[in-house]
Amino acid sequence: MIPFDIHTLATAPEASRTTLAAVKKSWGFVPNLQATLAESPLALEVHEYLFAAAGRTSFSPAEAQLALLAVSVFHRCTYCAAGHTFLARKAGADERAIQAVRDERPVDDARIEALRRFVIAVLEARGFAGDAAVEAFLAAGFSRAQVFEVLVVIALKTLSNYTDHLAHVPEESFMSDPALRWRPRA
Repeated sequence: MIPFDIHTLATAPEASRTTLAAVKKSWGFVPNLQATLAESPLALEVHEYLFAAAGRTSFSPAEAQLALLAVSVFHRCTYCAAGHTFLARKAGADERAIQAVRDERPVDDARIEALRRFVIAVLEARGFAGDAAVEAFLAAGFSRAQVFEVLVVIALKTLSNYTDHLAHVPEESFMSDPALRWRPRA
């Protein structure tokens, strides 16, 4: 395993320090993911832009977190799945929905299940989910704009999930979750 630095404000490349300082101000600390991404000022900046954009989608906070969780579970990212479990709870998502998304099973809430299914359909088909998937998503009460907002969620999580896969980002102490230990997809 190639070790990647978990940067601090003092060790980060100069061009990453302003962004890391903003992360610290926002979170109260620098999460290990952002501390790792700081190796590339561009990657850190793009992550933070996408993170902010995902927070501005028209999904409810709980819906957004469950969509982010679904992508992280699909990608088998322990770090992000644990983090979005925590954030979904903080956003008021139903615990049964959180567990269903984590377990890759249907969610009892029809709207949340339609969101989960659409996210997974887009991921599995690498964007070629087809008209039936889009129609089912819209029929569940989501908007055409939200079709594209799902892509923002996927873009953010692809960057952070793949960062974890490549750099083996250590989990935050509050995120440790032994139930989230996956093998990579074949």
